[in-house]
This record gives sequence, C-alpha cells and structure tokens, in this order.
Amino acid sequence: MSKDDALCGEFFMNGDTACAEGAISAGCRFFAGYPITPATEVAERMSERLPQVGGVFIQMEDEIASMNAILGASWTGVKAMTATSGPGFSLMMENLGLGVMLETPCVLANIQRAGPSTGLPTLVAQGDIMQARWGAHGHYEIVALVPDSPQEMFDLTITAFNLSEQYRVPVLLMADEAVGHMSEKVVMRRINQKELASRPRPKVVPEEYLPYDSREGLVPPMAVAGGGYRFHVTGLTHDDRGYPVMTAEAQDKLIRRLVDKIRLNAKNIIRLEEIGVDDAEVVVVSYGISARIARYAVQKARDEGIKAGLLRLITVWPFAEDRIRELAPKVKAFIVPEINYGQIVREVERCAAGKAKARLVPHMGGSVHLPETVLEAIREEAK
Repeated sequence: MSKDDALCGEFFMNGDTACAEGAISAGCRFFAGYPITPATEVAERMSERLPQVGGVFIQMEDEIASMNAILGASWTGVKAMTATSGPGFSLMMENLGLGVMLETPCVLANIQRAGPSTGLPTLVAQGDIMQARWGAHGHYEIVALVPDSPQEMFDLTITAFNLSEQYRVPVLLMADEAVGHMSEKVVMRRINQKELASRPRPKVVPEEYLPYDSREGLVPPMAVAGGGYRFHVTGLTHDDRGYPVMTAEAQDKLIRRLVDKIRLNAKNIIRLEEIGVDDAEVVVVSYGISARIARYAVQKARDEGIKAGLLRLITVWPFAEDRIRELAPKVKAFIVPEINYGQIVREVERCAAGKAKARLVPHMGGSVHLPETVLEAIREEAK
C-alpha cells in the first residue's frame, strides 16, 4: 500500500472505524489520544492505519495532553486529530479554548455516552451538545457536526477536516455511542486532492510575515513551524504579530474576528437534511441517532395523514437559526427528541420566538427513544 493510499470500496464496519478511515482519507497523519469507552475504537484503528500511510499515532498520558499534542502537531503543518468521550471531553476543554485562540486547525471526535461524570460508559447519550458550544471559557464560535450513521462518520470526518483547515478552527464531530458502535455498510471512495481543503499559506517573504495578519480576510495565513518563518503564538490576547497586548482595544479586535470568521460564513458551514418540511404543520428537529428514530416516526405520521416533517441537524454549531425562524410562523410546533433533558430544544425555542411551540421529547440516556414516543408527540401537537 502506498503511503498516500486510503481504503476504497464497500466495507461493513462500525462508526468509530469509519471515522478513523475518514480521517485517513482527509489527509490526517497525526493522532494523539487516550483510551476511553466508547471512542477507543477510533484510536485503535488509527494506531493500526497511520503507520501504513506514513503517519504517527501516539497514546498520551491523558486527554489534556492529547489535545495539546494535536495542537502542536498541527503547527508543524500536518492534519491532526483526537477522539474521546464525556469525561475526556471535559478535560480537553481548556486546550480546546487554546486551539480556538491560536486558530489551530484540528478535529476532535466526541463519541457521547451517558453522564454526568463516568455515568454509563458503554451506553448512548447526547448530553454534550451544549458543552460543545460553551465548554471553554470566554466568548468564541465553534463548528460541530453530528453524524447519524457509520457512512456519515466517514463523510463528515472529511468535512470536519475541510472546515477546520478552511477557517483555522478546531472542529468537533459530536457522534454518539449508538452511531459509533453501529455496524453498517460504508462506501469509501477515493478522495480527489482537489476536494480537500488546506489552510491558507503565507504569500509574503518570512521577514514580512505576521501570524495573525487579517488585512486580507478573516482567516490569516498560517506558516509551518520550522519552515523559516518567525512567529509567536500565545493564548493571551495578541496583536497581528502574535505578541500579547493587554488592552480592551486589542481584545475587541481579536474576538470580533474569531467570532465573525464563523458567524459571517455560517451559511457555507451549516448542513441540514429536510424531509417533508415544506408543507409540514409539525416539524421534528433532531440529530444523530435520535434523527433516525424521528425519521420513522415522521413517516408513520404521514401514513396517518398528519403533515409532519423532519429537520435533521447535521451541523449543530453554528445553529440553523435562520431556518428555524423561517419555519416558525408556518408550523404549529417543533418537536425535539434528544437523549438528554433538554439542550437543542432551548435553541429551537429561542429562534421560534413564540411563533411556534418548541416541545422537548427527552430521554435520559442509556438507550434510544421508542419511535412510538416521538409519534405520540407528533399526534398531540398536530391536533
């Protein structure tokens, strides 16, 4: 096998394995992680595959070090990734914020399990969705994708790397245990290099390079450490040179750019799937494994003559605010099944702004919703 070859063809594999193969296809050549259920299979696959394609796998002493390692690796010019679950995700939050501040491309896959704390290590949940958005301190924007199948674990991992490179930001893959451990057919095609994004590179001579030069756009060019460019990176508020500047003016300029590079490009980042939404009176808003349950419930409702639709969030952050606001005056209610006690439903309610009801269909974790539970909620709101 050539060092640049990724697997191609049809395979029967679980979502964690598909995630690893998606990373390989996206050009990932460095993985640092620490074993944790139910994400360990991602690391196991990467430990086997990366040496085959000229990459590096390293098991770190903990999740804090794992996140730091991929930030450092990314600055050497390679595409880097880690994977974890709830408790490890919490430990990574500080360095996730550092990655945002340093504008470091990387991918973090969180295969969610039931919590809080160690919770139910082997069983499903979707309880980390708000943590994904607000887990690090300070104000920032993040990108988070949610696959609903092993196929999307492969496809969206590639998408995650592309978005990360394009916008110089850590990107989260917020899968869940059911999707991570589910085995299905995964079609892995050969990815053309033109389909893969690369971080912007400096176009000036080293003497003129500024690590955070935003004069030509919201995403500054990124030099390679050891490539002849002199630069300084710090988690402190900094100027275009990367040097600390402890003023309110510097903070305002920096944070506005970090936020705006995502917010102003939200339409290019957000991905949705819609089924029967155009004429729907009741719209189910869901994501991940819960969306697969909701899909069946919506079809059953349609069979009963109820005008129901499904809005599946493939991107949860940035949130699809404009679409919810557009639909709110046209529908009776949004129904939000999620394996938690109410997280994304709060965003739906905020964006609906009283023009349509937002009804949570919660599940505390450990298993998925029964389709009948979602169907009954659709029936009640359609009356």
